[in-house]
Amino acid sequence: MQVAPTLDASYWRNRYEAGRTGWDTGTITPPLQAYFEQLTGPDDRRILIPGAGRAYEAEYLHRQGYTQVWVADVAPEPLQELRSRVPDFPAEHLLLQDFFQLEPQPAFDLIVEQTFFCALPPSLRPAYAAQCANLLVPGGTLMGLLFQKDFGASPEPPFGGTPEEYRGYFAPYFDFHHFDTAYNSIPPRQGAELFICLKKKIS
Repeated sequence: MQVAPTLDASYWRNRYEAGRTGWDTGTITPPLQAYFEQLTGPDDRRILIPGAGRAYEAEYLHRQGYTQVWVADVAPEPLQELRSRVPDFPAEHLLLQDFFQLEPQPAFDLIVEQTFFCALPPSLRPAYAAQCANLLVPGGTLMGLLFQKDFGASPEPPFGGTPEEYRGYFAPYFDFHHFDTAYNSIPPRQGAELFICLKKKIS
């Protein structure tokens, strides 16, 4: 039986250094780009990308003119790579910090989920949903992709699941505007991605 590793900053640094970054597509993925393209911006909405990795989504939004994009990760390497690719990305918007320690000061209008949820130990999923709600303004949006597949019994991420399971985590805090299989996933992920667009409950 494999022993589950501690998924801390050291673990993720080691994976980057070893090149074990199979989640990295090298560019923004079509479902997220399509969502961003239908926004009315660029504007000053506050956007957070937690567990951002190399943050191609942040790069895309920045180049589109969004000025209030923040990325958070526990490993410094991907944040440094983003800064190298996009030298004018605001350094103060690169948060080397644990997502669960972030404070909503002020709160965000949009949180973008891309392979962060599946990298967390499944036991943290209820806390993830609660923290997303905590960081968003009332009526704010949690948008992104969740893997809806079984990755087997490996003690290392990614970790999968089902839409039914995920609904239970988010239902206490969010209204469901879109929650269905992504139609425009990249070929290796066809049928395996659940596109979500959830609105934080106002009352």
